[in-house]
Amino acid sequence: MVGERAFGIKTNRADHADDLRVILGGLKGPLMKVAQFLSTVPDALPAEYAAQLAELQANAPAMGWAFVRRRMAGELGADWESRFAEFGHEAAAAASLGQVHRARLHDGRDVACKLQYPDMASTVEADLRQLKLAMAVFHRMDGAIRHDEIYLELVERLREELDYRREAAQMRLYRLMLRGVPGVHVPEPVEALSTGRLLTMSWLDGRALMRRLEEDPPQDERNRIAEALFRAWYVPFYHYGVIHGDPHLGNYQVRPDGSVNLLDFGAIRVFEARFVRGVIDLYEAVRDNNEDQAYHAYVAWGFTDMTREKMAVLNEWARFLYEPLCEDRVRRISETDDPQFGRAVAERVHAGLKRTGGVRPPREFVLMDRSAIGLGSVFLRLKAELNWSRLFRELIEGFDTATLAARQQTALTEAGVPATASMV
Repeated sequence: MVGERAFGIKTNRADHADDLRVILGGLKGPLMKVAQFLSTVPDALPAEYAAQLAELQANAPAMGWAFVRRRMAGELGADWESRFAEFGHEAAAAASLGQVHRARLHDGRDVACKLQYPDMASTVEADLRQLKLAMAVFHRMDGAIRHDEIYLELVERLREELDYRREAAQMRLYRLMLRGVPGVHVPEPVEALSTGRLLTMSWLDGRALMRRLEEDPPQDERNRIAEALFRAWYVPFYHYGVIHGDPHLGNYQVRPDGSVNLLDFGAIRVFEARFVRGVIDLYEAVRDNNEDQAYHAYVAWGFTDMTREKMAVLNEWARFLYEPLCEDRVRRISETDDPQFGRAVAERVHAGLKRTGGVRPPREFVLMDRSAIGLGSVFLRLKAELNWSRLFRELIEGFDTATLAARQQTALTEAGVPATASMV
């Protein structure tokens, strides 16, 4: 793309995008996750690239049967096939860290077996070293955002994703948090057939969201899907201080009734109650144009060296994110017809931060911001029309930090989620 713009080198974008998908699918690991995320953000990439990289969300190149047999034997023993009534030779889905095979147990239950690719720990560590180098180089060129805490957060979360026993516990946690929430389904892990690199869970029938959108579903179905996803992400956050940090389109499916299956629980973040309180404080500050409350929210989150000038810059991004929550009416998540509007806001904020000396975002912002942007992108693609303000106010009504902290601890203990450095 640079060669085409700077030197006039002509490229067949369709062929190049297809080659890029194959290369990134073969590399696996964190770099593939970056490609997945870029494909979810509307207009972040040319259409040809976005279409091909979207395939990585649920249709990445899979490993063959000989590989699967060796890997399964390594996890469950040489007689592993006897523990299943049926086991699909072809992968039902493949992604950045592993691939999924459909199987049937002897009791008749259909299950999904998520098998991690070999040597992913060393792949992740190699990618993290490259990322650290790239961040250091970028910071020397552009000091608007200091990445120290961001890198530490990425390291911890990516290493956690490699532990499928942890993911099984986090799946149990989501089953606890979302029980009683209409329109959302979470698989159940099968402990006896799971290890640190193999996760067996109940099979959920559903279709990829992008496939359903290609059929141009009616508006009421689009709205049902969006509302279910809104609750699936934000009931856990505002009631338990937990967020699913990987909102790309391959991580949910749609059922015929418009309900959704929530999948892949590797990238989960647990927040202190004070951080969640800060999110609500900033919403109220934007709604009421209260600068003192906004300043308090940023400081409570852990922004250091915060000046009123920096806060004014950050508030532009906050207004962009919170705008749909401040208008008590049915609307789309973004009502501008300019597909570049979000990018223009981000560029102005970046320039403002560079001008005012830059900021060091607290590490909690990595998955929180990623979730907000990723989920907002899904709502844009859905063209959903909802009263986002009403949905949000229902979630935060009666919010109390002590209640959230107690509820969080009970749920984490019951699900058996191991503590991490990010939990206090």
